[in-house]
Formats: sequence, C-alpha cells, structure tokens
Amino acid sequence: MSRLSFALVLLVGLLAGGLGALVLRPEAPAMTDAQLRGIVTDMLAQDKSQGPAVAALDPAQINMMVENYLMSDPTILQRMNDKLAEEKQVAARKTMKDQLDAHAADIYQAADNVILGNPKGDVTLVEMFDYNCSYCRGALPDLATLMAEDTGLKVILKQFPILTSGSVDAARVAVLVSENPKINYWEFHQKMFAERGEVGASQALQVAEQLGGNRVEMMLDMNGKAASDAIQKSYDLAKALNIGGTPTYILGDEMIPGAIGIDQLRQKIANLRACGSTICAAPAVPAPAG
Repeated sequence: MSRLSFALVLLVGLLAGGLGALVLRPEAPAMTDAQLRGIVTDMLAQDKSQGPAVAALDPAQINMMVENYLMSDPTILQRMNDKLAEEKQVAARKTMKDQLDAHAADIYQAADNVILGNPKGDVTLVEMFDYNCSYCRGALPDLATLMAEDTGLKVILKQFPILTSGSVDAARVAVLVSENPKINYWEFHQKMFAERGEVGASQALQVAEQLGGNRVEMMLDMNGKAASDAIQKSYDLAKALNIGGTPTYILGDEMIPGAIGIDQLRQKIANLRACGSTICAAPAVPAPAG
C-alpha cells in the first residue's frame, strides 16, 4: 500500500472516530485527533515530493507507436527531409557569405580587375573566366545584354586561365591589354571569344595589335611579373573560395558556378537590390529591359 493510500485509510478512520482502536495496541495511549492529522499530513507531503510512480517503458512498444504514427501520415518524413534540406541550404549560404566577406578586398579592389559597365553601379557582377571556355563564350551575349539594359550594373572581369597552356598565354596578354589605355578592353574581350578553335598567345597578340597594341612590346612583357602576379592572384582567390570552374560569377552574397542564363542573372540582380541577397523571401520583379 502506498503512503497516499495508507494516509487515506487513516483519514477515513479518523473521520469515523474509531481509528485508535483499529491500529493501536490496547495498552498504548490513544492518539489525539491533532496527532493523527499530523501523521496524515506528513505522509501526504512525502508522497507528493516523491512524485507519481513511472512505469518502465517497453522499447518495442515505443518503436511500434512511432512506426504507427509515421505510417498514419507518410508526408511527415518528406516534411522532415525538406526542413533538413532548408537548414543545410541556409547554413551553406551563410558559410558562402562569410567566405566572400573575408575576401571582399581581393574580389572587388584588386588592381588588375577589369572594370566594365557603370564603375559606380549599385550592383557588381564579377566573372572569373577562361578564353578557351566554351560556356564563357556562350554567356558573353548575356553579359553584353545586361550591361546594355542595366545602367546601374558594374562588371568586374577576372582572368582565371585553367583549361590549357594557351589559356594562360592569352590571359597574360589580356592583363597587358587591360593596363593599356589605348586599347578598349571590351572590344578585345569580344574579339577573343569570336576566335575559332583554341586561343593562345598568337591569337591574343593579333587581336591586341588590331586594336592598337604594340605586338613586340607585349611579346616581351607577357611573361613579366605584372602578368604573372595578376594571374596568380586569381588562382589564390579561387583556391580560397573553392572555385574550380569557368565561368564563375560572384554576385552579392552568392558564388554562382556555370553559365546560368540571363533570366536567372536578372532575377538575382533584382533580388539583390530588393533585399540585399540574391535570394529573397518574395522574389523581386526584374526591371524591364532598356
């Protein structure tokens, strides 16, 4: 019998007026009502302090209950999976943003950056590219359209020659072209991607010469420190950000691998202006072309 049950028996006996005769030996002095009430009160207090008894849980029963619950609504698992994916995506984007913030100076303030579009634009789109990258070539019209229709867009080009040795040589010449005020780099850029087949030093020097560059001087300088340092900085940045392909765009708080198409770029630019991120809770409406 628990303390609570025994206390109730005592209380009933007390109320009946015959408890002393039931529980006490005849020779023992009779307890007063106050003493009996005190005993009952103490036992009730002890029983309350110990809390209710908890039955041991059978793991097999628990497993069956959980299984039955999940089987009653299988969409629970899908919702759990969706929630986990969402949390992973949020964590990944935070990590990405932290990486970009840590290397902001190398991304946006490097002396060898090629600046196109509006130098004082409110949104900056960075592209790391290779002149032998077919996807970069295919994305060139998108870049041209964005700069033409969005007067608030600043574009930064970064040499990232990773495909062939010819890519490295073409990038060396391109660095020299970007430092030459007599040559329009955007024209050079477009002509390089208009070349057929693999490009290298020969094609880059020829295009640069057509646009007013000194071929002999560039041949002498293309393997110099300035060109080498500029390309190495891109390699170092790519390693720090875990970038391994071209084109790779950097836009606000996101690194975007691959040529994603002009519509997605427009949307991400609009989102960045609307909420400060390339992904908004309510996607922004891109500005009409022109």
